[in-house]
Amino acid sequence: MNSWKKELGLSFTVLAAVTLTACGNSNEEADNEQADTGSNPAEAEVDAETEEDTDTETESNGEELTFSQINWSENIAVTNMWKAILEEEGYTVNLNVLEMGFTMEALSSGELDANLEIWLPVQDANYLEQYEDSVDFSEETWFDNAQVGLVVPEYVDEVNSIEDLNEHKEMFEGEIIGLDAGAGTMEVTEDAIQEYDLDFVLQPSSEPAMLGEVDNSVSNEEPIVVPLWSPHWVFSSHDLKFLDDPENIFGGSEKIHHATRQGFADDHPEVDEWLKNWKMDDQEIGELIDYVESAEDPLDGAKEWIDENQDLIDEWINE
Repeated sequence: MNSWKKELGLSFTVLAAVTLTACGNSNEEADNEQADTGSNPAEAEVDAETEEDTDTETESNGEELTFSQINWSENIAVTNMWKAILEEEGYTVNLNVLEMGFTMEALSSGELDANLEIWLPVQDANYLEQYEDSVDFSEETWFDNAQVGLVVPEYVDEVNSIEDLNEHKEMFEGEIIGLDAGAGTMEVTEDAIQEYDLDFVLQPSSEPAMLGEVDNSVSNEEPIVVPLWSPHWVFSSHDLKFLDDPENIFGGSEKIHHATRQGFADDHPEVDEWLKNWKMDDQEIGELIDYVESAEDPLDGAKEWIDENQDLIDEWINE
């Protein structure tokens, strides 16, 4: 959840370090062109193409927006949801596929309008500290009951706390299988390794690769430990448990905010207000992710969910 840091030369062909084939979704057919980055997407550099939805009869209002899309299941879902909502209102919305570090640098430079997923007070605290003078972090939240931590399958009876991991190091081959190296959750996991003096190595990969390892391990009833977050569809697919965190390294309940470039509220006051009105609960975000994951094109899945939840959308954009 990853939450979720380098020099950027954006013309806005932007360096991206993710694939969009996440979470059982055939996102390679989406309008974004992505790169297969192998085991460590943070090391890959590809041009991020923008998405343009041409299948619309809505008259454009001439305003163009550029949002980041990060290769996390809930981020793919909400960015496509907002693309669909805003284009119905006449905006042109481009989604640029970026990892978290590039996203924050692009916001800071003003070449990106918004990032819809900032986890606070813990997971993305480093980005808040680094960019608080050059990025507008919204005080409003769109999800209030998020959780992040180390997770193992329920059948791993011997391990119920992070403190138990060293005693069972051999069971996990001394590895914690992680996701994108730039994700805030990875940095917090490194902090946990130090705080608990774990004799483990955190292996960066990508969310799809990490979830593939979870799926393989659970299918064979083998042990695995990974950093994960809720809301996430994987908890409905497998019986997993968060390990107790007595030192509270991962924090308690996390809240998800959005962030915009400086000047965005002045340039697009209507959209700024809509984003601040945005609020979702567990059931709503879970259903949205399901719609997006089951569609060949995530934008089509988001539109279908919007059609079923128009009253909720109206609360955000008609308040």
